[in-house]
Amino acid sequence: MSEATKNLALKLILYPVTDAAKAKTFYNALLGTEPYADSPYYIGYRIGEQEIGLVPNGQKNGIPMPHGYCDVDDIKQSIKTLVDAGATLHQDVRDVGGGLLVALLKDPDGNITGLRQGKSN
Repeated sequence: MSEATKNLALKLILYPVTDAAKAKTFYNALLGTEPYADSPYYIGYRIGEQEIGLVPNGQKNGIPMPHGYCDVDDIKQSIKTLVDAGATLHQDVRDVGGGLLVALLKDPDGNITGLRQGKSN
């Protein structure tokens, strides 16, 4: 295991949703709690160390299916390590606010996995 990937842990799963109100009703019931974040672009739930995020209109914004995010210490080095291992870059590093950096990769079968570095790590 490389230094860049030795501490990977799946901490966030994002679900693209088309109807935020219906999705919140469902996830409130499923998770037994209200979201800690509720905005037009992100609805977030925290269950222990796990975060579940709903992304309104996610399909229109490059999130075609649910996918998980692993927290990393060095996002650029982690991308290099995973590309060397057969991944392809799907969405390059971007700051989504407050210094939180995210990127998306596809594994050799086309499954999307996210990496995030920053305030939540």
